[in-house]
Amino acid sequence: MSIFTRLAALVLLAWMAANSASAADLPTLRAAVLNTGTVNWELDTIRHYGLDKANGFELETIPMAGNPATRIAFQGGEADIVVADWIWVASQRAAGKDFVFIPYSKAVGSLMVKSDAPFQTLEDLKGKRIGIAGGPVDKSWLILRAFAEKEYGFDLKGETEQVFGAPPLIFQSALSGEVDGAINFWHFSAKMSTKGMRDLVTVSDAARSLGLDPDFPLLGYVVKGDLVRTRPDLVAGLAAASIAAKEKLASDPEAWERLRPMMNVKSDADFLALKNGFLEGTPAAGAVDNEQAERVLEVMARLGGEKLVGKATSLPDGVFYQAGL
Repeated sequence: MSIFTRLAALVLLAWMAANSASAADLPTLRAAVLNTGTVNWELDTIRHYGLDKANGFELETIPMAGNPATRIAFQGGEADIVVADWIWVASQRAAGKDFVFIPYSKAVGSLMVKSDAPFQTLEDLKGKRIGIAGGPVDKSWLILRAFAEKEYGFDLKGETEQVFGAPPLIFQSALSGEVDGAINFWHFSAKMSTKGMRDLVTVSDAARSLGLDPDFPLLGYVVKGDLVRTRPDLVAGLAAASIAAKEKLASDPEAWERLRPMMNVKSDADFLALKNGFLEGTPAAGAVDNEQAERVLEVMARLGGEKLVGKATSLPDGVFYQAGL
């Protein structure tokens, strides 16, 4: 080996050691997430393109089998981040838990029926069966109940039969005709739209009719207030990495092709529906409107009661993350 070859090898080893040490020095943020959740598309994009390291941290994901497990890991200190809706954060803050919500998605579903079904409005579902993913206090279900009350003057809960179940079960029940209409999580609704189902009423339209902002972000990354106060750089880095990942996915088709294997799609139509649904769920930049949040919470508290909002009869201070504060 010549002296030049040995020098080149030494330089390469020094460069690798320096970069390894630099990566090792970055703090780690651990995210407890559903192992099949759509948030994994964004988190995987952050890691693959180094958007975490570019924003001063290293992202680690901890796959979990269900939402209760993710929240237990977060509250027990095994994770720094969990994905949840802001209503849960508000209820936790009202109970004395110092949690903070960083908007991630505004994607919501709709009440869907078969394309050839005769139903034209919610009134047509009187006496019919509605399948609902998420349980009796599902937010979409509550907004649609409030909409039926305001728009048509009837109790959607009292005038229909509800069938509650996991999203895949509601998906299959809707396609088979076991239920006359279905409310499902947005990504199942996207797939349902490619399999002969249509929107009877969207949650966004129902929210608009109620005077609520249809673009209000529902889901977000949740962190502890202590992290916001002691390491504001890390929380700002997480928010910036999330925005950068969405920008990458909005501008680079190859970034989606890379994700396709983990999206569990069987057709191009499903792939495009999920891609478009995810991108349409990107929340607007800027601070969250607390007055809008107050209006949404009032509807949730009236129809969902303490089981949904806990002691949060009004919006607690500090629910939403504000950069620089």
